[in-house]
Amino acid sequence: MTEVSRPSPGTGRRRMSGLAWKRARWGYVFIAPWIIGFFLFTLIPMVATLIFTFTNINLANAGSIEFVGLKNYQLLLTDHQTHASLLVTFKFAIIALPVFMLLPFCVAMLVNSRHLMGPSAFRVLFFLPYVVPFVAGVLIWQQMLSNAGWVNDFLRFIGIEHPPDWLQDPTWIYPGLVIMGVWGIGAGIIVYLAGLKGVPSDLYDAASIDGAGWWGTLRNITIPMLSPVFLYTLILGVVEVLQYFLVPLVLKGGTGAPGGSTLFYNLYLYKTFFTFQNMSYGATLAWLLFGITLVVTLVIFRLSKRWVYYAGDVK
Repeated sequence: MTEVSRPSPGTGRRRMSGLAWKRARWGYVFIAPWIIGFFLFTLIPMVATLIFTFTNINLANAGSIEFVGLKNYQLLLTDHQTHASLLVTFKFAIIALPVFMLLPFCVAMLVNSRHLMGPSAFRVLFFLPYVVPFVAGVLIWQQMLSNAGWVNDFLRFIGIEHPPDWLQDPTWIYPGLVIMGVWGIGAGIIVYLAGLKGVPSDLYDAASIDGAGWWGTLRNITIPMLSPVFLYTLILGVVEVLQYFLVPLVLKGGTGAPGGSTLFYNLYLYKTFFTFQNMSYGATLAWLLFGITLVVTLVIFRLSKRWVYYAGDVK
């Protein structure tokens, strides 16, 4: 009987390694533009701004560039404007984050209802404001929320004689900004709708057979299955609210009116860079924002193990 020769184990392993290296090489070729862009436009600028924090670069005051050590970081501890802008940002976040997370979810639940006629039309209508040019949308809402705008006219119509001056009163400026933000929740609605479509219908059928009501189904099936989507929107919401500054920049020109209530941290950072041209201190403010965002995000991820459910997890 003729013995069939078999290749040595090393030959096949080398052949597979060569094929794997060929595939990896082409993979590197295809992702090379992204890698180059990441180094040129992200990593190198980040390293440069970190170096700036230890220098005294100020384009408004021409002079020699010197190494100042931790002087810029020490200034952060005594800069009352930095503390005030952080407080403004956190106040707004407490009001805005729950609204921007829960309202799209509630609207998505309504649009996903089997009793709703024409759900595709509603999806388009809710998403359409999201694609309106940003500045145009802000200016439209500025007129609508003015003392003589449509919102206050409606409040007077239903019996409220003295409606709030939304954009001029420090007490009502944050609710006014949140109302303006509701204009752009279309993207969040689409994300929640995608999550709702991914919930297995078998779970709802089993809950119906067991006699679970609407609240029981929502609490025990819908919310747990959508918990990764809630985590996703929470992380994005935290990042966006910490970087919030375009709306007050367009509305108030970066003045912080009324009474400094719209001088958000990122707006103060922007003014430090481009108005005062203090590149070193602006870079220090940017790294502080990066640190705060990183810490908050890590805390959220750490706590998410207690309330986020992933299909296939064994608990």
